[in-house]
Amino acid sequence: MGSILVFNTTAQETRVALVEQGVITEFYVERSRDRSSVGNVYKGRVLRVLPGMQAAFVDIGLERAAFLYVADVYNQHEAYLFDGAPEGEDEIANIPQSRGRTRPTGPIEQRLIEGQEILVQVSKEPIGAKGARVTSHVTLPGRYLVHMPTFDHIGVSRRILEESERDRLKDVVAKHRQPGTGFIVRTASESIPEPQLERDLDYLSNLWREIIKGFDAQPAPALLYEDLDLALRAARDLFTNDVDKLVIDDETEFARVHSFVEKFMPSLVESVVLYQRPEPIFDAYGIEIEIARSLGRKVWLKSGGHIVIDTTEALTAVDINTGKFVGQHTLEDTIVQINLEAVKEIVYQLRLRNIGGLIIIDFIDMEKMSNREKVYAALEERLKTDKAKTNILEISEFGLVEMTRKRVRESLVQTLCEPCFYCEGRGYIKSRESVAYEILREIRRMLPRIEAGEIEVLAHPDVAHLLYDEERDSIEKFEQATAKRIEIKAHPSFHIEQFEVMPVEKIG
Repeated sequence: MGSILVFNTTAQETRVALVEQGVITEFYVERSRDRSSVGNVYKGRVLRVLPGMQAAFVDIGLERAAFLYVADVYNQHEAYLFDGAPEGEDEIANIPQSRGRTRPTGPIEQRLIEGQEILVQVSKEPIGAKGARVTSHVTLPGRYLVHMPTFDHIGVSRRILEESERDRLKDVVAKHRQPGTGFIVRTASESIPEPQLERDLDYLSNLWREIIKGFDAQPAPALLYEDLDLALRAARDLFTNDVDKLVIDDETEFARVHSFVEKFMPSLVESVVLYQRPEPIFDAYGIEIEIARSLGRKVWLKSGGHIVIDTTEALTAVDINTGKFVGQHTLEDTIVQINLEAVKEIVYQLRLRNIGGLIIIDFIDMEKMSNREKVYAALEERLKTDKAKTNILEISEFGLVEMTRKRVRESLVQTLCEPCFYCEGRGYIKSRESVAYEILREIRRMLPRIEAGEIEVLAHPDVAHLLYDEERDSIEKFEQATAKRIEIKAHPSFHIEQFEVMPVEKIG
């Protein structure tokens, strides 16, 4: 079984899954009322320059101000070189924002002033309470090329291995590009004839000219260019010759994607298929179950072991446990086997959940250095399949691996879920005993100040039941000592940690 792109489209949202060898390797979701801003180009206005952070806040018309770091500030009067640059990146999200560029010639306060109008592109969408990350080094992706107007460089995707083909593609781009501009040749360009590459190059060059015209004509903040929606973006970036077919379950969306593919990649148009069976498309391909599994904290391994994934504000921690697996040989062999199995699942979950930032993996401790090296090598090898940029440190003596994974958009959990309104995102709540004892302390605190002969306590039903039953003696002692009646009432709408203690005044 090869690779399949599966599109599930409704009026409210579009979901796209890339299935490779029967396994979901990438999943994307975009809701009509909350479209991604990554890739959009804006005319913004500098709100505030922060010398201490060497950054600035820019108003681009979104809910929160965008964040612009000094290394991402482009000044058309300065020369930017691409010395030591990578040979090319296949994924748009991996194009470096500052790597290979000469250092800025001055601090940000000498390069930007408050109120200045500036052209920027969103490189990372807003995540949590943070605004979007922007750069003034614009990248415009096409089917075969990525245009970088502020770089003088030609790069070729590392996935194109044949040297003669790499040279041919570089020559084609060099022949048709404007001097001083840059392009990255994408993997999809391999074996593509020159006229098609030239059309893509001309389209992107004209698009950049239109953006510049819009910058001169519109007041800030203004949207100058909006990237494609998820359906067309997935068709452009994920639908390659390695994908057997693209399956869509909506007729209108099918017609739109079919037309897009027919225009930009006619050789693949026959592989665009309309799904017409009554069973929901994500159920038919086993995708719905995998999505539900990817939202869980615990992920079981085939051997009986499991991994636990916990995400905090600062990092994501991954813990490996033997679980039900007892092995067949020595303890060390059992541990190595579990760790190796966990490596495969961890990398899969990182991709599927789109977990980014700092990641700490706590492998089960291995005594032999050779085994630690074996597990580390397996992790390195698996991460090569990940399109997101990763950096990894060797396993420590404690069995910990520190790594980073580039974060461009929100994780799957952040996209599909929201913080629990009940525990307020902590992942735990006070026990009913703790709340009951808080109530007893509050009663003791209030009794000397209350003149009324009765006190009313409102609490969650579970807490009220505990006070009625197990803590009834404590309530009765209060009543006997103070000659005041204490009435406990269950309030079904209360949070389990919520309660009220109040005097009851007699009328008449």
